[in-house]
Amino acid sequence: MLQRVQALVSALQADNTGVEAVMLYQNGQILFSHRFVPQKERLIYSHTKSFIATAAGMAIDEGKLSLSDRLADLLPEYQSVITDERVREITLRDLLTMSSGFGGAFLMGDNRRKGEGMPDYRAYMLSKPLVYTPGERFVYSNADSHLAGCMVEQAVGERLSIYLYRKLFAKLDMGCPGWEADPQGTVFGGTGLYLNLENMIKLGILYVEDGVWQGERLLSHDWVTEAGKRQIATGAEGLWGSGYGYQFWTIGQQKGAFRADGAYGQFSLILPEKRAVVGIQSSEQNDTARLTNLILEHIFA
Repeated sequence: MLQRVQALVSALQADNTGVEAVMLYQNGQILFSHRFVPQKERLIYSHTKSFIATAAGMAIDEGKLSLSDRLADLLPEYQSVITDERVREITLRDLLTMSSGFGGAFLMGDNRRKGEGMPDYRAYMLSKPLVYTPGERFVYSNADSHLAGCMVEQAVGERLSIYLYRKLFAKLDMGCPGWEADPQGTVFGGTGLYLNLENMIKLGILYVEDGVWQGERLLSHDWVTEAGKRQIATGAEGLWGSGYGYQFWTIGQQKGAFRADGAYGQFSLILPEKRAVVGIQSSEQNDTARLTNLILEHIFA
């Protein structure tokens, strides 16, 4: 893997349109790290979703939540806004696999900044009619991720930010990261987390090490295995076409591989068979299509 990552960096040095840093973890240590710009925290966009999945996995491991738990049951104060009875059947699994049935990309960046969902994202989504039966079809949406995070928060009985700090961030020595919140104060599940690459890659390391961090098990083997496994088809092409797990994308180019993926090139490529994680962080000016082609050429060819 080291030679492959070095080849990727060499290609980026020849014509880098926005990648800021590349890092390789393998066999228990950081083997390679290269920065094109000084270290800084940046918005990791939808890479955030994989942290939400991890919170769900921890709550499931604790017996406080299950994949079959229903969204409406955990948000009883919103029963009166439901207009489509099928909304009552949406489960945590449906949300984690982007198959809620709402049928659209809701609470995405531009629309959210214009006020979509205000003043209550939960009420906004639960009042919508469904387009598909829950679990039937993959439709990528920030709203599914956020509602999954809301379910975790209700199930564990404390703020999701506090829960994740206690159970994950503090354990991984990540400090208390900046994170966008919804109008009710719940950290936003779809995006909004700010991390530098050194901290962003730690989630991938936790998964490639089967949920164990410095000798302490933080996630069960079962969750690690299932989260990165194809749970639903996406109907997409290229690096996004091999399937979706629980808020992770599968990577069909290598057996068992999956990734946390944020817009503009915020990647943690998790390669269990090689016991490796490749972390990539980029600016908003990054040419993501070109970066994706370089990843396929140098990491997975």
